[in-house]
Amino acid sequence: MSLIAPSILNSDFLTLGRTIEMLNESEADWVHLDVMDGSFVPNISIGIPIVEAVKRVSRKFLDTHLMIVNPEKYVEPFRNAGADLINIHYEACRDKDIKAIFKQIRDTGAIPAVAINPDTPVEDIFDLAEYVDMILVMSVFPGFGGQKFIETTYDRVAALRKFIDENSLKTMIQVDGGVSPENAVKLKAVGVDVMVVGSFIFRSAEPLKTIYELKSLVS
Repeated sequence: MSLIAPSILNSDFLTLGRTIEMLNESEADWVHLDVMDGSFVPNISIGIPIVEAVKRVSRKFLDTHLMIVNPEKYVEPFRNAGADLINIHYEACRDKDIKAIFKQIRDTGAIPAVAINPDTPVEDIFDLAEYVDMILVMSVFPGFGGQKFIETTYDRVAALRKFIDENSLKTMIQVDGGVSPENAVKLKAVGVDVMVVGSFIFRSAEPLKTIYELKSLVS
C-alpha cells in the first residue's frame, strides 16, 4: 500500500483552514507542505507561520519539504511549528555535512528525509539512504505545481528500490510531481511508498472523492 500526501501548494490559500478540515476527513495519509525560498527554487511559497497555522487544525502527519538553501538554520523552527518530517534537498547541501543535518533533524524529534532533483543521478544518494527514513525522487523540477510528470522517474525509483531492498534498509521512497491515476499504479509497482499529489486533487470538482479514488488505486 502506498500513502497519499496531498500538497496544499495548489489549494486556495484564502480558504486554507477549510482545506485542512477537508483533508482531515479524507483518506489522505499525510499533508505535504512545500516551502520555497526564491533562491534554491525560482518561487516563494509558505513559511513557518503557515506551518504553525496548519498544525493547529490538521490531524494528519505534516510532511514538510524544504526547497531552501541553508536548511540547517531552520530545522528547529520548522519542528517547533509542527513539522513531523523535515525533507531537505541534496543539491542544497552537497557542500555541507549533510549527515550532520539529518542528525540535527532527528535530534529535534522530527523524521529526516532527503530529496533529489530529476537531473541528479539517483546513485548519488545511495550512501545516504541508511541515514534517512525517506528519499524523495522529484518527478518534476521543484519550484512550481502543475508540471508534467517526467517519465524517467520510473527507472530512477526502480534503481533506488533495488538498492534499498538489497541492503535490507527500511527507507521509504516518495515521488512528487505530476502524480495522477494514470501513473499512480505503475509508481506503486516500481516501489513508491508515498505519493505527493497536488494539482490533480485541488483542480478536481470533488477533492474528497478524488483522494478516495487515488487511495483505492494504490491500496
